[in-house]
Amino acid sequence: MKQVRSKKITGKITVKAGLHIGGGNDKVEIGGIDNPVIKNPLTREPYIPGSSIKGKMRALLEWKEGKVKDSKGEPCKCGRPDCHICRIFGSGNSGEQEKARLRGPSRLIIRDAELTEEYKRKFSDGKPLLEDKIENGLNRITAQANPRHIERVVPGVAFDFELVYRIIDIDDGGKEDEELFNTVVLEGLRLLQNDYLGGGGSRGNGRIEFVDLKDENNNPIKL
Repeated sequence: MKQVRSKKITGKITVKAGLHIGGGNDKVEIGGIDNPVIKNPLTREPYIPGSSIKGKMRALLEWKEGKVKDSKGEPCKCGRPDCHICRIFGSGNSGEQEKARLRGPSRLIIRDAELTEEYKRKFSDGKPLLEDKIENGLNRITAQANPRHIERVVPGVAFDFELVYRIIDIDDGGKEDEELFNTVVLEGLRLLQNDYLGGGGSRGNGRIEFVDLKDENNNPIKL
């Protein structure tokens, strides 16, 4: 078993509807934002964690492949050599070490998506890339509104995207991994683009678009 090559996709993620990926807030002031987005602690620029992209892709693929069977809603951790999800994303199951050994390491790496250079400049120049969206919870009896503040990245903002996929030779020259890249990984990106990223998707948040995707040879990738 050995890694024979890797595939890389680069491009951009464009926000189409306000994007909220929470960063936590230990101190909430009166009139402040209850749910800020995650930010680089040094620059205060918003970014998209690679774990958020990878986790949502995995969840959508598990729903598609009928892997969501646990009433707790936990990720698939079967570790079986024939499980595409565990093979690509990893099983995280220490009890399945022998099965994982036969399958090899997880294949998919997704980098944190930082602002493009254009939007880094805009942020530095004080252009508003974030908004304070107010949502109301309505009491069904009194009709009293209970407002909460949610911070979102505004539509139009773009982030750099990079994905790396390992091709492992398991006595087949890496043929199966090549096939899974086209049938599973690219499908995961398509599913994510048609769904949403982050929180509040059912309320209109988180629609994104992958733009100008290219492989390591600068060939365009279509979803």
